Amino acid sequence: MNAPISNQDFIPADLPEPTFRDLAHLPGMEPVRFKLLRTLKFLANPLGKSRELVAQYGNIFRRQDLGGWGVSLIGPEANEMVLFNKDKVFSSDLGWTPILHLLFPRGLMLMDFEEHRIHRKTLSVAFKTEPMRHYFAQLDEGITRGLAKWPRGASFKFYPTIKALTLDLAATSFLGVPWGPEAQKINKAFCDMVAASVAVIRKPLPFTAMKRGVDGRAFMSAYFAREIPKRRGQTGDDIFTQVCNATNESGELLTDQEIIDHMNFLMMAAHDTTTSSISSIAWCLAKHPEWQDRIREEIAGIRARHGALSYETLGEMNVTEMVFKEAMRLIPPVPSMPRRALRDFTFGNHVVPAGAHIGINQMMTHRLPEYWPNPEQYDPTRFTPENSRGRHKYAWVPFGGGAHMCLGQHFAYMQVKMFFFALLEGHRIVSDTPLGDVESDFSMFPIPKPKDGLPVRIEAL
Repeated sequence: MNAPISNQDFIPADLPEPTFRDLAHLPGMEPVRFKLLRTLKFLANPLGKSRELVAQYGNIFRRQDLGGWGVSLIGPEANEMVLFNKDKVFSSDLGWTPILHLLFPRGLMLMDFEEHRIHRKTLSVAFKTEPMRHYFAQLDEGITRGLAKWPRGASFKFYPTIKALTLDLAATSFLGVPWGPEAQKINKAFCDMVAASVAVIRKPLPFTAMKRGVDGRAFMSAYFAREIPKRRGQTGDDIFTQVCNATNESGELLTDQEIIDHMNFLMMAAHDTTTSSISSIAWCLAKHPEWQDRIREEIAGIRARHGALSYETLGEMNVTEMVFKEAMRLIPPVPSMPRRALRDFTFGNHVVPAGAHIGINQMMTHRLPEYWPNPEQYDPTRFTPENSRGRHKYAWVPFGGGAHMCLGQHFAYMQVKMFFFALLEGHRIVSDTPLGDVESDFSMFPIPKPKDGLPVRIEAL
């Protein structure tokens, strides 16, 4: 693990940076002088702008932003080709590095091929069945404690409130300790790191979002570095302790820096994407309260059969899982996934040159009417076994796919099911403001969140 693993068999040393001329044969945007303005317009409404581009150019098109020229690919076939990556044509490292290298370097998403496989296998020990049972117990206690503090009947903003709770839960499950007085600093550090990932100014200049993000990384790296010596050689049920003592196929421990890099990335992924996902589900349930009733019926059935929810009975929460999946279809927690082509490839009868920056767009794939009839309608029954049968495996990819499938996917399912079991059994979510559609109510980049914080009331039944 500690020796660098070369990917040069796959990644050319002289990989070119394609220009407009190299991509001119593709449909798509024409060059503009003010790339910054074009980028800002896209970030202001990425879902709406993506709709326009797909309607105008189809499922493959040339795009330009502040970072230069790239190619967008839309649809399940594109997702399968890029994410499954059977011919090792696409680099996740070179796709994410321009965005995240100052903030989350050497996380799993910034690794490829054999190096990625070895690190992923080493980290997967923290998500096996026995550790997950321990996380269940920790989450159960933390969710119960956290929800007891939430106001009843009075209006509050759901997004910052659930963000504080998921941070507390991540501290317990991931670190095995309460945050304590450092809570606000840690929360701010992660917020700054995520915000910096789409900052227009890509250098950490004074007073910029990127500078705040880099400072946030430095703070978290120092925090983890202080804690690592305390965890070496110890046993613990939290993810951090297990990562500190995990060994690779050669029996070697991760280095301190590797642990710091992985923990920064895992905490970001667990904290911000879970906050986004739960907020999206709450928005959908507030807009469609009949699905709250159906979840409540499911909860009552589990109570009647088992007395309480357990790790073993999570699989019986089928309605909640459908509700979750449909929310993730409309509002995927990672709206797009970048890659870089290591060799020429063909898609839709178009040859895309080596070096091209590739993006797959989950927001649009999840709205293709040939796979999702009436795509803007919220309908969890899309995910019944009958309605799912025959659907392309890569038509729904909120957790990615292939070798880079989200390592914490089952942890996310568990946390979401436990949260709504605890919240909806005796309460309902009521929106305090009229709810619109995804495009009007959500900021989609870098990770979706309600524009107004989602004002709601939690009312006792």
